[in-house]
Amino acid sequence: MNIVLFGPPGVGKGTQGVRLAERFSIVHLAMGDLLRKAVKDKSELGVQARSYMDAGKLVPDDVVIGMIEERIISKDVSNGFLLDGFPRNVAQATALNAMLLKHELNIDHVIFMEAEETCLIERLSGRLICKGCGFGFHRQYSPPEKDGCCDRCGSELYQRDDDRKDVIEKRLKVYLKETQPLLDFYSDLDVFSKVDATKSMGEVFHTLEKSVQG
Repeated sequence: MNIVLFGPPGVGKGTQGVRLAERFSIVHLAMGDLLRKAVKDKSELGVQARSYMDAGKLVPDDVVIGMIEERIISKDVSNGFLLDGFPRNVAQATALNAMLLKHELNIDHVIFMEAEETCLIERLSGRLICKGCGFGFHRQYSPPEKDGCCDRCGSELYQRDDDRKDVIEKRLKVYLKETQPLLDFYSDLDVFSKVDATKSMGEVFHTLEKSVQG
């Protein structure tokens, strides 16, 4: 089973994507994780990606697609995958389709998680990230047991610069501009569905699970 899960920043793709992948025994593929691992491992694509990142430029779609292609043909992905937050635009979606066709693969479900802007700003502005292990917390929804300290490794928690309210508002405007064409690209497909992500984590997961099960 192969799934594309996308939606605006703060909608809960990462949390729900991990749970959904575990539920259906498929591999969770988040673009940020793939980029970081490739750069850390100094793979050929990782070196290319880092050259753009160090220059403050976006990593080109062909490099991104190459990273995804490397993973989906790996043995541990034979049961399927869940793409978290990718594609982000029509160009990436078109490239993804071509790559999947090359390997005789299909997307079984395309799910868009939606939420109002006020809800997204509240969620993002409350996020805290561990400096040590990278685990995420939230001031309101999932606070750490000890203020400012990670429950898992004890390292310091911090707020990302792009999780400030003024930055969030700009990120959402850019996202909406890029994503509306992507919604149009997928919305007519039989495999496409929308999920209201403003409810509780448990309710959202239950809805996602039902969407996949049909």
